[in-house]
Amino acid sequence: MFRDHDASSRPAVEDTRLVAEAVKGDQAAFEALVRRHTPELLRLARRLVGPAGDPEDIVQEAFVTAWRGLPAFRGESTFRSWMFRVVTNRCLNHIRARPPLTGTRVGSDTLPAGGYGSPARTAEAGEAMRDLLGALGRLPGDLRACWVLRELHGLSYEEIARAVGVGAPTVRGRIHRARRMLTEAMSAWR
Repeated sequence: MFRDHDASSRPAVEDTRLVAEAVKGDQAAFEALVRRHTPELLRLARRLVGPAGDPEDIVQEAFVTAWRGLPAFRGESTFRSWMFRVVTNRCLNHIRARPPLTGTRVGSDTLPAGGYGSPARTAEAGEAMRDLLGALGRLPGDLRACWVLRELHGLSYEEIARAVGVGAPTVRGRIHRARRMLTEAMSAWR
């Protein structure tokens, strides 16, 4: 699928230094962390709650929570993984508080940008992607979160387990169920 490799190549050492400075009250260091991680966290939030779910507000609230909780950050995971957990939890709370998605848009930034050759092939690919996004939007929030974190953001099972607050075997099961449900929903495209 579409993975975000740019954030995983960022040096965690730089984040560690910025976190240490931010814990001491250096707002510029925290602002650097916000600038560095906001694009990827926005993509995550859009993929989990859709554009109508106010992903910008969710990410902003997550950074406010992170700023307040920074002194308690023990560095057992990377700052990136910690922020994935904060944003994922906020998204899951948002998903639980609203009725299930019925539309086909989960996040427009997951749509590929053409390049399929003929206009007919491009239209077909766009239709398949809309169907996939619709199926993804109908997944239960906990399954969707695990699938998105794995397939679109490339997190390991252990990182996902920390992000959603369950064990790695549970993550594997959720991803398996999500894949099975998506495969079933996309059976017409085989």
